[in-house]
Amino acid sequence: MNKIRPPRVTFHQLRTLEAVVRLGSITRAAGELHLTQPTVSAQIHELQSALDTALVEPAGRGIRPTEAARLLQETALDMFARWQRFEEDLQALHGLERGLLRIAGVTTTEYFIARWLRRYTDSHPGIEIELAVDNRDAVVRRLRQDETELAVMMMPPDNLPLQRVPLMRNPLVLIGPAGHPWAGARRVPRKSLDGQPMLMREAGSGTRLATEAYLRTHGLTPALRATLGSNEAIKHAVAAGLGLAVLSRHALAEDPAQDGVAVLPVAGFPIERRWLLVWRSDRRLSLAARRFVEHVQDHPPDADAASAGKGRAGDDRAG
Repeated sequence: MNKIRPPRVTFHQLRTLEAVVRLGSITRAAGELHLTQPTVSAQIHELQSALDTALVEPAGRGIRPTEAARLLQETALDMFARWQRFEEDLQALHGLERGLLRIAGVTTTEYFIARWLRRYTDSHPGIEIELAVDNRDAVVRRLRQDETELAVMMMPPDNLPLQRVPLMRNPLVLIGPAGHPWAGARRVPRKSLDGQPMLMREAGSGTRLATEAYLRTHGLTPALRATLGSNEAIKHAVAAGLGLAVLSRHALAEDPAQDGVAVLPVAGFPIERRWLLVWRSDRRLSLAARRFVEHVQDHPPDADAASAGKGRAGDDRAG
């Protein structure tokens, strides 16, 4: 068996190289790492000397990583991941519950995800939480670029290898301004949506994708009046009478009238969806992330919602 030779470079140098390749700039890498530009340049020079290989080359007024630099970046990331697994295995060996949970949720999860995390940290007080709440496209990008381990979303992408755990109901309801003529009806025919002014979330939003799929399936063509980037903006616009909209029931108050809106009893609503916890099946989860997956499987959020009564996630017969 060949003897394994230790590398001729340091972790600090590899960390610097990884940042330079990822960011494409010595200046930006220095800013992220809180180092001076000369320090970053010196570490790259030392790496080039140790490997006898060019890692960066001039490109206009900046630099461009070479193919060798990209290969070294990939190797460095593998080494960092292996070291992280060692630290986690060491923690598990000593029975420690320390680490970092990196989790992201699409914007609607802001109404409930903190409660899940609170219950988790009550059981695992040594775990630090890094939570990102953003639109669906940004959450998908975080998963693709390994910036988060876990994500809570309604419509995961099909072009990533993902493990999925169903969590909680996510009824999508049709809303109009409080006092809308349909609000007092027992049931409104689905075809009544044709030609109605409609407000939508931004392109790529899970709620928008689900709404557009529903409308296509039933051959409905409401008039798109406005696109807005948040649930709160949608609620304010609907309350002001700008149009109708489809939102998660989780985004509304227990009494929707408190938001100035009404859930409209149109046939086919609510559109039934579920929140999913997803992670890359081609990546090993950290100990903290594995503990979170086990936690939500042992304490299903739907059970919590049922025990709490109707709340934001409750059933709406009118929906």
